[in-house]
Amino acid sequence: MNKIHSNTILLAIIACLLWSSAFVGVKIGLQYHTPLQFAGIRFFISGIMLIFLAKNIRNFLNEIKTNFPFVLLIALLQIVIQYSLFYIGIDLVPGSVAAMVVGSSPLFISVAAHFSVPNDRIDRIKLTSILLGIAGVAMISLRKQLPSGAEIALSGIFILILNNIVSGISNVVIAQKQHTISPLALTSSSLIIGGLLLTFISIPVEGLSSFDFPPTYYAALAWLSFLSAAAITIWNTLLRRPGVKVSNLNIWKFLIPVSGAILSWLILPNESPDAFSLAGMTIIAVALIIMNYANRKNQK
Repeated sequence: MNKIHSNTILLAIIACLLWSSAFVGVKIGLQYHTPLQFAGIRFFISGIMLIFLAKNIRNFLNEIKTNFPFVLLIALLQIVIQYSLFYIGIDLVPGSVAAMVVGSSPLFISVAAHFSVPNDRIDRIKLTSILLGIAGVAMISLRKQLPSGAEIALSGIFILILNNIVSGISNVVIAQKQHTISPLALTSSSLIIGGLLLTFISIPVEGLSSFDFPPTYYAALAWLSFLSAAAITIWNTLLRRPGVKVSNLNIWKFLIPVSGAILSWLILPNESPDAFSLAGMTIIAVALIIMNYANRKNQK
């Protein structure tokens, strides 16, 4: 069991590190492309990439056909609704506030699991880890002075909270689904369908782009497409793994703002570490150590 536990942690860390690199890629891509259309094309390409990993295309397609209502539900929840809320919310609030709200998603996912999954309750250790993680994210996100209160749109914060709630629901739904469809087939089909729906929605809202973009844009699109395919496949696989609790797994998402901040310091100009960020990272590390220790102790 310890070997499976260690493998789960390693894969969760890899997925979170991949997701953390998306911030730089999205920032580059949005210099040239509209948000919903950019996201739709990115996810559609991600889904197509995964088809080439299928060993038996006929079985792959049969899995999707048999489970199509479930696939459509995940495409709507995990791709269309969640990412629409994410992009709209980020557009309405300062980046630091958005990072803090989105960074609190493990709390919302744990609450969803608490009321939906019988063996995934919030205990004192789990609650302590979550609250420490949120405090660490807040320190990293709010390291710069916030604008005046009038500039912070409450509607944007509300939309990002809805994004967290949808994320929690989709995680629980995937974890509770009987194993009649593989994570690869589920991820590929939901990405393709969700990407197409996002693209169709974007045309009347944002217009159709000419795609006369520089190579930098296409490099960002390629990387984002790859990381979405890899990270979501890994995460959906872990959610379906026996013995893995939704809330415990999502604690590792606190690594995303940490890794994202480090990548920003290394890649983006005018970005450098400061005392608040380093303190926040230390608090998140303590939260992860507490949760990991408790999980190992429970499995002995």
